[in-house]
Amino acid sequence: MFYRDERLALFIDGANLYAAAKALGFDIDYKLLRTEFMRRGKLLRAFYYTALLENDDYSPIRPLVDWLNYNGFNMVTKPAKEFTDSMGRRKVKGNMDIELAVDAMELAPHIDHIVIFSGDGDYRPLVESLQRQGVRVSVVSTIRSQPPMIADELRRQADNFIELEELKDVIGRPPRPDMPMRPDELEMADED
Repeated sequence: MFYRDERLALFIDGANLYAAAKALGFDIDYKLLRTEFMRRGKLLRAFYYTALLENDDYSPIRPLVDWLNYNGFNMVTKPAKEFTDSMGRRKVKGNMDIELAVDAMELAPHIDHIVIFSGDGDYRPLVESLQRQGVRVSVVSTIRSQPPMIADELRRQADNFIELEELKDVIGRPPRPDMPMRPDELEMADED
């Protein structure tokens, strides 16, 4: 699936990857993730996309964002919007699809292979466009959760589907029960 001389870029939909790993019962070790993909090709960029709750005095995701920023990841963030739905549930709007798609399209002429860490079916047209430009696209998500975390149309469009659970021994660590709830754990609502 990977060639050692390929120019490679990672595009991580933070909320989507977090939810998929949580559904499989493990946490992502981002240092190991970066090391693994550096081993698979010439890793030029690793992007991480997340929305942040700006009105909180302390954001539980802030330490991760800071660590990633200092350890070789390009952080792409924007303020999340918090609201309560008609059922009284706290929700966060913070969809990063457009930011990820624009960055992937801009980088496409300089990359041989893009790896998207998301199962969001909204990325299918992006994958198709990247492929027309000669870029190979792998998608990392899971079909082993209930329900599966990857949209069937995205899995079919990708050149390669990488089952996240099969990466568990390489990039995973046991979940930390002492961690406070992160905004990623809240149900993310698509922005219209």
